[in-house]
Amino acid sequence: MTQEWILKTLVGLGFSQQEAEVYMLLRYGPKKAIDISNELKIYKRKVYRILKKLQETKIIEVKTTLPMQFQAIPFDNFLDLLIKASLNEVDLLEKNKPELFMKWKSITEKIDLNDIRGIKK
Repeated sequence: MTQEWILKTLVGLGFSQQEAEVYMLLRYGPKKAIDISNELKIYKRKVYRILKKLQETKIIEVKTTLPMQFQAIPFDNFLDLLIKASLNEVDLLEKNKPELFMKWKSITEKIDLNDIRGIKK
């Protein structure tokens, strides 16, 4: 599995290119924000925003050292998190399916096909 393939996969899962790059860099061990900034040539302020988002999604951890260091969770744990999130989305859709269908039906019943086609009466 190449690093490029993993980056493309992460981007395909909804992460930005820079978020994916930060995650990949942190897989090799803990890093300080300034080191991430220097290695990836990303402004430090942007790095902190990326780290915060990755922390919120629980795919990186903060080591309680001074200065703070960040580390990626193992890839298999990352995949487990993605699977769990996807299953939660499916459950939510299943739970809301009747309501979504009723709303869709009420909207589509009110739509005049001539309006969609741009035909004037």
